[in-house]
Amino acid sequence: MDSTTHALNADLHCHSFVSDGTLSPAALARRAKDNGVELWSLTDHDELGGQREARDAAAGLGLPYLTGVEVSVTFAASTVHIVGLGIDVDDDTLREGLRETRDGRERRARAIAESLAAVGIEGSFDGAMCYAGNPTLISRTHFARFLVESGVCRDMQAVFRRYLVRGKPGYVAHRWASLADAVRWITQAGGIAVVAHPGRYKFTRNEEAALFDEFKAHGGRAVEVVTGSHSGADAVKYAALAIELDLLASRGADFHAPGESRIDLGLLPALPRALTPVWDALTDRVLHP
Repeated sequence: MDSTTHALNADLHCHSFVSDGTLSPAALARRAKDNGVELWSLTDHDELGGQREARDAAAGLGLPYLTGVEVSVTFAASTVHIVGLGIDVDDDTLREGLRETRDGRERRARAIAESLAAVGIEGSFDGAMCYAGNPTLISRTHFARFLVESGVCRDMQAVFRRYLVRGKPGYVAHRWASLADAVRWITQAGGIAVVAHPGRYKFTRNEEAALFDEFKAHGGRAVEVVTGSHSGADAVKYAALAIELDLLASRGADFHAPGESRIDLGLLPALPRALTPVWDALTDRVLHP
């Protein structure tokens, strides 16, 4: 890869059933390859358990691979996600930090279920747990799948309009890692920290500026510009921000499940030419078949 790789079909953000996706790491590798992905990363939430399978499956398919993770962070009383790319998955500090971040998910899940029961939706804890391939990582997504399959909501988008978000039934705040810790774990493990899907956060202009200021101050180096939840206007906005703040640009579908995610692996628009792709800074971390 060289400095002209902005058009590379890299997909550096997706989830397996090790966190809140529905496919195995190997199935995701096959899907990525079939969809023309040329550089792939599995970035499960707060969990590295799928990395070996993902790496081995990618190697078997001739697909270059970057190790990855998505760390849950609390910032300005909201949940923000920081992707780590090119990490050493055996780094002790990273692994311990992720373990601490995972702790408390079951307590939160039971509180979500109690909140839903208060509005007449029974059985949601067990229902959500049925969708959690890794019970220690039960999340809102698993509750959302239960609400769709049980007929409470038509689809995932309807769930997150009516439930599980601030001010709606099923919302339970949780204290995740700090931004400083997440960036430190990633960078000390040899990776690059990336602000994931910034267009999703409902921050004021000042709050968003504070997020990026603090992120850079702690050593964060990149932002997702092209991602499944971004509109064209979002991509333009965060491309300009990447240039203004001298950040590398990343690209990833944030794929979770067939028929559920907004866009499939490998089907995103290319990064704008004016940007420097994050993978240009990770050439020595790419695992080639």
